[in-house]
This record gives sequence, structure tokens and C-alpha cells, in this order.
Amino acid sequence: MAKYKLEYIWLDGYTPVPNLRGKTKIADFDSMPSLEDLPMWGFDGSSTQQAEGGSSDCMLKPVACYPDSTRENGVLVMCEVMMPDMVTPHPSNSRATIIDDEGAWFGFEQEYFLMKDGRPLGFPTSGYPDPQGEYYCGAGYDAVGDIARDIVEEHLDICLDAGINHEGINAEVAKGQWEFQIFGKGSAKAADQIWVARYILQRVCEKYGVSVEYHCKPIKGDWNGSGMHCNFSTQYMRETGGKDYFLALMKQFEVNMEEHIAAYGPDNHMRLTGLHETQSIDTFSWGVADRGASIRVPHSFVKDDAYKGYLEDRRPNSQGDPYAVASRVLKTISEVPTP
Repeated sequence: MAKYKLEYIWLDGYTPVPNLRGKTKIADFDSMPSLEDLPMWGFDGSSTQQAEGGSSDCMLKPVACYPDSTRENGVLVMCEVMMPDMVTPHPSNSRATIIDDEGAWFGFEQEYFLMKDGRPLGFPTSGYPDPQGEYYCGAGYDAVGDIARDIVEEHLDICLDAGINHEGINAEVAKGQWEFQIFGKGSAKAADQIWVARYILQRVCEKYGVSVEYHCKPIKGDWNGSGMHCNFSTQYMRETGGKDYFLALMKQFEVNMEEHIAAYGPDNHMRLTGLHETQSIDTFSWGVADRGASIRVPHSFVKDDAYKGYLEDRRPNSQGDPYAVASRVLKTISEVPTP
């Protein structure tokens, strides 16, 4: 038997953006535990805005686990928050609202800024660096500085060690801005992995004295904001599709425009201005290869008039809850009949 360090990770009850929380449980196992081996655990919800002090117990239900290569016998355990009866999801549990569909595939593109002393890495102590343009997928000290790449590479390695399905990383349009992409098959898999990847990134940044800024528009003016573009498909969209179904789907996305915006992260009006590769927050549009549309339709989707494959919703912002985003996307899809 060996002692394993189980880092139970969950989302607290803060609004409009929950914070990641984590605490370590030590448990004996003969080998790396599977999800089925992990017990539920409790925490003080009165310290996380999830319970009153007079009845403070909340429960953590493991929903995914990953090896943690930064610790000997370490395991990262993503959890849902449950009520004390261990059956009822807590009101803050957005994962529990996702329609269970193993045929749903999601890919999230998580943008973020690395910050130090209240400024993005590479910004001068006063004023601004050169205008954006030279930093996207940049290389060299002038483009990315001296520690940002160390952080993003270390983050990538830990995530890959954990089995998190990264699709890639790159420096983004603004100085100090970066992105990673995660893909998963199943309604919640990519969202689970985004949250764990965020946790790993924040933990890596601790030793560099750097903070992660997820706000969608931390730098005002002529600088790109940060998004979390949501690429999505269902089995029907991939295998059958069709123009009539696609147009009905887009109509329903337009009907539910306000509900989507409400689920896609706070302060999105600061980012969705119609500039910097966005559509205005009060307008819904779609377009083939159009990064200024609400929904970008890949060329591959319309090839040979098939209208099948995946679509990209460009409205979710970097501070959004991927569980809430996936939930809203699947709810709208479920409202469109399949012929």
C-alpha cells in the first residue's frame, strides 16, 4: 500500500465567476486509484459562499481524476458540489445541468493574460508596448518576454502528464496574452479538463510570482479581449446534418441569444463590440470562415453542400464557466427537431 495525495478540486459559490478551490486528502491504495475508488468528501461551505455557518457541510463528488506529476503519488480529482444528502446537486453545481450526451463533442479555446504587478507580462511600468500585431504566435524576447514561455510550457507538460487532451498552445494577439485548446468527447469531458487545466496553470504561476487574468477585457482600448471559443458538434451534426437542419439550428441560437449571452461569462459587453474579431453583443450572426460573426462556420462544414461537422460559437468569454457554456449549447440544440 502507498499513500496517495488526492487533490480534491471544486468550484465555489462566488458570483458571477466561481473560484477554484482545492484541498488534499491522504489515502492508501495499492496503485493509482481510478475514479470509482475515490470516496466523497466534505468541506466547510460557509467559507466558500455555499452554505450558512449553522449548517455548513457540503459534499464533494469526484467526477474525473488525473495523475499529478508534480507530486509523488499525486492525483488531481475534479469534483461536483453536492448537498449534505450526497444526492442533490448544490445550486452552484453547473455541471449537473449539462444534458448527458456521449455523442456531444466540445473543444474550448481558453485565452488568458499572464499578469505581474497589475500589468500583463511585457508591458512597461508606464504606458503601453508596441501596438498589437507582432505578438500573435510570436517568438523572441521582444514578442513574448523571458518567463511566459517557461510558464506555458511547464503548464502544457503537466497537463499532458495528467492525460488532459490539449490540442495546442500559442501566444495570442495582445502582449502577455496566451491560449490553450482542449477537446473532449462527451458532454462534460472538455469542460472538466478546462477547469483542471486552469487549476494547474494557476498553481504553476504561484512559483513565478505571476497571476492568471481570465477577465475578458483586462486591457482597455485597442487591444484584443480574451475569449473561450466553443467548438461543438453532436453525432447528428457530424453524420447527417443538412442545410435545413443547420438553418433551423441557427434560428434557435438566435431565438436564445440572450440566454446564451447570460451563460457565456460576465462583462462580455466590453469584449463583444463588433471589433477585434467579435460580433456585437446585441446581434446574432453566422458566417462561413467569419471571425466577426457570432457563429463561425468552417469551410469543411459547408463543403459539397453537406452542412455537417462542427461549428464554433465565438461569444463565450475567457472568464466563462465551460459547464454553463456546454449546458446552454446542448439545451438549444435539443430544442431543434432532427428530421
